[in-house]
Amino acid sequence: MNDSDLRMMELAGKGYCCSQILVLLALEEMDRENPDLVRAASGLCSGLGDCSGTCGVLTGATLLVGLFAGKGLDMEESHEAFPLMLESLQDWFSGAVSEYGGPSCREILGGECGQPDPVRCGGLVAEAYDQVRTLLSDNGLDPSEGRDLI
Repeated sequence: MNDSDLRMMELAGKGYCCSQILVLLALEEMDRENPDLVRAASGLCSGLGDCSGTCGVLTGATLLVGLFAGKGLDMEESHEAFPLMLESLQDWFSGAVSEYGGPSCREILGGECGQPDPVRCGGLVAEAYDQVRTLLSDNGLDPSEGRDLI
């Protein structure tokens, strides 16, 4: 178990969900805080709230890619590889959850909605965070550096 795994467990123990944990890890790596973004990520928790939607790990990881590569200001442009990074992330996630039958929380949790499965969900959060970091690095983006703050 590495430092990120321990931090994920600590954040889960504080009541943060999968998508929020991914956002918090990225913000901490950039030495930034953004409670508004963390609150916004809570809307992605538990498969969009009722377990029927896409897993918050995928939507939270997608949010992270956008945090680094998306357009945020009038004069900014999205990173040229942004669409490919999103496609690659979705492909990876489809493979990661194929044994569960699909990307919804309900499918991943085997119909047992209500509480995240520490092994399944925790493993997916850890793998997704590593996957996003790899995608960013492979496309010339430093996960420890976000876009410039204005």
